[in-house]
Amino acid sequence: SKQSPKLEHGATTRKPKPGKMVHKRGHWARKAEYFLAVGGDIVGLGNVWRFPYLCYKNGGGVFLVPYLFFLVTCGVPLFLLETSLGQYTRKSGLTCWRKICPLFEGIGSANLIINAYFNFTYIIILAWAFFYLFYSFSKELPWASCNNTWNTVHCKEFDKNFSTSSEELENSTSPAMEFWERRVLNISGGIEVLGSLHWEMALCLLLTWIICYFCIWKGVKSTGKVVYFTATFPYVMLLILLVRGLTLPGAKDGIIFYLYPEPSRLADPEVWMEAGTQVFFSYAVCFGGLTALSSYNKYNNDCYKDCIYLCLMNSGTSFLAGFVVFSTLGFMAYEQGVPIKDVAESGPGLIFIVYPNAISMMPLPQLWAFCLFLMVILLGLDTEFVSLETFMTIAMDMFPILLKNKRMKQVVLVITCILSFMIGLLMVTEGGVYIFYLVEHYACSGTCLLFIAIFETICIGWVYGADHLYDNIEDMIGYRPWPIIKYCWTFLTPVICMGTFIFSLVDYTPLKYNNTYVYPSWCYVLGWLLSLSSIMLVPLSMVFRLIVGKGNLNEVNKSDIGIFLFCGDHKILKMPL
Repeated sequence: SKQSPKLEHGATTRKPKPGKMVHKRGHWARKAEYFLAVGGDIVGLGNVWRFPYLCYKNGGGVFLVPYLFFLVTCGVPLFLLETSLGQYTRKSGLTCWRKICPLFEGIGSANLIINAYFNFTYIIILAWAFFYLFYSFSKELPWASCNNTWNTVHCKEFDKNFSTSSEELENSTSPAMEFWERRVLNISGGIEVLGSLHWEMALCLLLTWIICYFCIWKGVKSTGKVVYFTATFPYVMLLILLVRGLTLPGAKDGIIFYLYPEPSRLADPEVWMEAGTQVFFSYAVCFGGLTALSSYNKYNNDCYKDCIYLCLMNSGTSFLAGFVVFSTLGFMAYEQGVPIKDVAESGPGLIFIVYPNAISMMPLPQLWAFCLFLMVILLGLDTEFVSLETFMTIAMDMFPILLKNKRMKQVVLVITCILSFMIGLLMVTEGGVYIFYLVEHYACSGTCLLFIAIFETICIGWVYGADHLYDNIEDMIGYRPWPIIKYCWTFLTPVICMGTFIFSLVDYTPLKYNNTYVYPSWCYVLGWLLSLSSIMLVPLSMVFRLIVGKGNLNEVNKSDIGIFLFCGDHKILKMPL
């Protein structure tokens, strides 16, 4: 406001105390580097393996209605909120909330914990993809036949001449399924039986962490160069697979199945719930990564236009991926003589079972397998090393003097990668996949993200002030964004997130692996503790600030904190050095 000191580049007008070291923040060398880094972060595996399946499952083309509703009312407003905060304060996803309003500092802490859980699980998918990539160079793809040492007597290579109604079919498994469960996972009978370490998979995991380290070891300087390849080449692979898929017999049936509208599905609350969850995951909001990447922008960067373009690119990629996936699934159904719904799958099952099975039926299967898994690796690497960069940005903001030295920064990065690798080893044991799904389902759930989104919008819309943030954005880019976003921050987004959050709790169903294995009771307790370990930091941080703070909520804190406990007057923003 006019009464407040002008804040530029996230700094105050006060001069630093004599002898106090001020952390100098780097910048993206070019605008394209930031754009590609954020694009690589939000365009990930969920665009390929989750959106197309949800679209077909929830009414085909009709699913776009709830998807666009959540995109406009929650996805874009939260995306702009986090990117503009990062650019304005020039702080990470943790310390920016401390600057805006210390009472809500727990939002940043919750972001950090969820980001850590995400790091441990997401990189396991990349290790699986590397394993498949190496086997793509085989003379005969190992998931194409039942002539391997790990195959059982139940393995069956299906074709049109095999009756889908026979008793033998019900007791049979595909070569791709047996390769996944008996060779890749070497799965045990349950989470209680961890079994031995899968050394080949452990080496793939190590390789992935080494690549991630060298992608960000020089901060945004190295990240900015890497994304030119990792963020663009997946689109080349996607287009190659699209052209190939559209030329296959049965592709037309697959695409019709993907988009066939069922208006009656709009009456199902579950459809709206899944649309909202997909938007939150796809746009990487409430993870802290968007704020961290935007904090390296120049002050006058047009973050509003970036937000619109990036959101369009992300949703467009999801829609395009549906044609790639379902054209191939249509071919697979045609070859096997079964309905498309019998081969449609979501998540790892699509990438590591269904799609490899379809590729094995094509001419030159090694080429298409290589294209597929290279695309999966590059899509995942972008998201993974941005997640790691988010952690390092928080560390540098928390300990600017200690990490001012580049060598010390690299030491912290090495230690982080080593510890993360050691934790990941639990998930490449014989029972590791059960741990993977438990952590992924509870610790990184949409329920946690919804909870955090509620407090983010309350903080900006009602505490800091939506008009105040609009003033900040106008100061950076020279004009004010479309007014509807301000009303979303104030009313629509928190109300919609609250309703979806409540529905997710009411509609809760316990996790089952492969829809068959029921976890022990203690696993469900552990799962909820993992969920609470992040979201409870928000209210606990509030209680702590209220206890240690002096004065009432609208008074300046006179203690050593030197900042507001509550910025409820929307007029002044006092920030510590």
